[in-house]
Amino acid sequence: MRVGILYSRIRKDEKLLLNELRDRGHEVEKIDVRKERFGLESTTAAVDDLDIAVDRCLSTSRSLYATRFLDSYGVPVVNAPETGDVCADKAKNSLALAEADVPTPATEVAFTKEAALEAIEEFGYPCVLKPVTGSWGRLMAKIDSRNAAEAILEHKETLGHYEHKVFYVQEFVDKPGRDIRVLAVDGEPVAAMTRSSDHWLTNAAKGGETNSFELDDRATELVETASDAVGGGMLGVDLMEVGVDADGGADDYTVHEVNHTVEFKALDSATDVDVPARVVDWLEAKAAALADDGEAPEEVNA
Repeated sequence: MRVGILYSRIRKDEKLLLNELRDRGHEVEKIDVRKERFGLESTTAAVDDLDIAVDRCLSTSRSLYATRFLDSYGVPVVNAPETGDVCADKAKNSLALAEADVPTPATEVAFTKEAALEAIEEFGYPCVLKPVTGSWGRLMAKIDSRNAAEAILEHKETLGHYEHKVFYVQEFVDKPGRDIRVLAVDGEPVAAMTRSSDHWLTNAAKGGETNSFELDDRATELVETASDAVGGGMLGVDLMEVGVDADGGADDYTVHEVNHTVEFKALDSATDVDVPARVVDWLEAKAAALADDGEAPEEVNA
């Protein structure tokens, strides 16, 4: 198959994927979105005859626009722009999970610092303030007091971008020093790992220690439902254990986020699963299903 890789920087994740595709003899078209132009009817990118395109853009804005344009040209793209739109916005993400009856932390959105402070006071301390867009745990704050809340809200309100004036307030979940990252393809788990840290943020990007994790039936069910809720695709589903007993068993899980341009290098290292191989298995099946349906992109290059 001929696979397009949308990117703005080739990281280890993309290298793993590219190596697996080439080892299997697939033709790869690397598309650096920083160098291309996307018009209403055509693009400078070499997208003709792609069996499938994979969004690996580092920038959320580039990801959302590039996939939307490719979709308009009839190029099959994963993840779909609709999925990206939901996953890239934490408020939309939370709404989608709640509407699908997926347990997720209590969340409120406010548009002024006064309303946000009221929400924080009602949640009680500690609680969490997050940007509506962003990744790797950046600009997230655990708020432990009213004084801290007032200072952080005032700081955010003075920042220029309108998104900083969307105050996304969430309950603080007292997780057992770790959360769980699951890579799933159309709801089917590929591999899972825990991310542990003494810090309340346990992201691997923040230095969290990673270890393989065996999903139980409940976690597997939630991964599938959460994936469906945001539109499916290749996703990173993040869960936290709740009601953990002395033996480490959890009563249940809460899904706090679903990621649409998921990184998997840490997962590949932490587990015995050949993650890029499983991803390419899925891409091959996806492209074959599209071919069977008779879908093929039109010629769009000028």
